[in-house]
Amino acid sequence: MEVTKNNGTYDMAYAKRAMLVVVILPLLVMYTEAMLTPALPTIQKEFGINPNDVSWVLTIYLLVGTVSAAILGKLGDMYGKKRMFLVALGFYTLGVILNGFAPSFQWLLVSRGIQGLGMAIFPLAFSLVREEFPPEMVPQVQGMISAMFGVGMVIALPLGAYVTQNFGWRWTYHSAAPFAVLMFILAWRVLRESRYVNPGKLDWPGALFLVWAVVPALVAVTRAPTVGWRAEQTLVLFGVSIVGVIALYLWEKRADNPLIPLDIISSRNPAIVNLGIMFAAFGISMMSQANTYIFQMKPPYGFGKTILESGLLMTPMAGVMLVVAPLAGKLMPKIGAKPLAITGALTASAGLALLSQYATQLSLTQFVALITVVGAGITLMNVSFINVLVFSVPPRVMGVATGANGLFRNFGSTWGPAIAGTVMSTYYILVHIPQIPVPIKIPTEKAYEVLFGTSALVYLFLALLSLAIVEVMKGGKIHEVENEGEKEITVG
Repeated sequence: MEVTKNNGTYDMAYAKRAMLVVVILPLLVMYTEAMLTPALPTIQKEFGINPNDVSWVLTIYLLVGTVSAAILGKLGDMYGKKRMFLVALGFYTLGVILNGFAPSFQWLLVSRGIQGLGMAIFPLAFSLVREEFPPEMVPQVQGMISAMFGVGMVIALPLGAYVTQNFGWRWTYHSAAPFAVLMFILAWRVLRESRYVNPGKLDWPGALFLVWAVVPALVAVTRAPTVGWRAEQTLVLFGVSIVGVIALYLWEKRADNPLIPLDIISSRNPAIVNLGIMFAAFGISMMSQANTYIFQMKPPYGFGKTILESGLLMTPMAGVMLVVAPLAGKLMPKIGAKPLAITGALTASAGLALLSQYATQLSLTQFVALITVVGAGITLMNVSFINVLVFSVPPRVMGVATGANGLFRNFGSTWGPAIAGTVMSTYYILVHIPQIPVPIKIPTEKAYEVLFGTSALVYLFLALLSLAIVEVMKGGKIHEVENEGEKEITVG
């Protein structure tokens, strides 16, 4: 069945098939990435490397992915988003396959870099959803995509621990590879090419300046908890990155076809969403780090649960996210994205404030209930933000807009664990555990107070920031920015 909306014709049967592809996609990626976390100690032991070296397994993926999201997003606008989506998914699939057969640590880093090229699949998927789905379906589909991130994490952590323990870390990739291949085939067969193409030449100087601006900063943030925030290496890397940011800005202002159109990403709604997503990712990362320690540290410093048990205890949060995200997408055209974003941010902030004061005093049931409430608030805010972005940007530059958004998200995700690690290294006690020859560092109550308290302030800031959003939908109407101007669509 075809429907006509906003002078565009949409095939509803196709939309439902395509929805299945883009909604399953986060499950694959979160399954692959979250399964890696429990395997890091095993990888370190097999290749005979130190903890600083093994952290590069995560870092190289993030470094390459942050740059590729912006570049492939731009190429999607120029040559077709499905085409670039398949290129990105092809890199991701190849990387997953090669990871499991890595004969050396250097090989693993190279294959993880190849996998990182595939991180552009998400901005391209968000762009395809905005272009090829009827406007009233977009909030619900974006909601389902957001929910699947959390569900994938909950499934993958305990499963990754089980697979690594019983079959070895390589099987975390061997088990994911068939699903990656299947996703590629499904995307190739089901998805249609985007209807908007914005031809031009790739801004290669802009791409080089982007690498210059991004990579040193991410390396500095990743290594700072180990070498020190005031270490010469850290300060030099940040200095190099700042010079790169200035060079990127000056070049993009004069470029004919800029890699990152400054007028697009600096306009009101996109700027708010990019800043908001960066801080949200920062807050989520810090909260997740604290949750992991509280679940797994032995009493009285935590609940003494295994990785498997910790993952299962996060199931209620995943279940709530599965309900909240699509429900938010359904209600958003009537209520508005702005009120839901503010409500979600305030809910998360209130829950995190309670955790900052009582985290170590709560029962297990109370702790799980409180992080579930926080998860619901974060989900509500994230779904609102992504819908504000996709309805505030013309489809012809949707790829670069969502790619830039992914860049900001990765920055926040990198800073979160680094700051959390520094806080836990500052507020700790040494505990002697039987059968372990050296004492280990256990975060104190003050560490959790700082981590959860900082996250609470971050989400309070995001609630205030959301007040500045220009509403894109309300009262059953969606206001979307098209190539030739703004249009209003009645939903229902």
